[in-house]
Amino acid sequence: RVSLEEVLQWSQSFEKLITSKYGTMIYKTYLKTEHSDENIEFWLACEAYKKIMSQRKRISMARKLFTTYIQPQAPNEINIDSPVRKAITRNIQEPTQSCFDEAQRIIYMHMERDSYPRFLESKFYQKLKHSLQTDGNNSMVN
Repeated sequence: RVSLEEVLQWSQSFEKLITSKYGTMIYKTYLKTEHSDENIEFWLACEAYKKIMSQRKRISMARKLFTTYIQPQAPNEINIDSPVRKAITRNIQEPTQSCFDEAQRIIYMHMERDSYPRFLESKFYQKLKHSLQTDGNNSMVN
């Protein structure tokens, strides 16, 4: 269940949207309509990656992130510049907790500057906000 208050907070900053459980789910659904949901998926995967303590698991997850999002022609290739892509390619053999940080920062900026403003203007977000505002008692909706 999502509240009107939470939905309204998403328009205050991209940070509020992306750190909200429902915000990320709804934003991801919106990005699918723009065919750019690989951005939020990569960002969320990086958040999970940074929490991995086991070196063995980190190597496995790093390779998965690399083959899914980073390598040229990856199925969900993200839009990052060549030097960043090359640095990750070099570091993938001995991946550190921070080896995707620069790529994650770039993707965050892409979303914040490009798709986030469009999301706030979208019928998608406006309808959600409106449905919560017109819900007589301002209670939560599913």
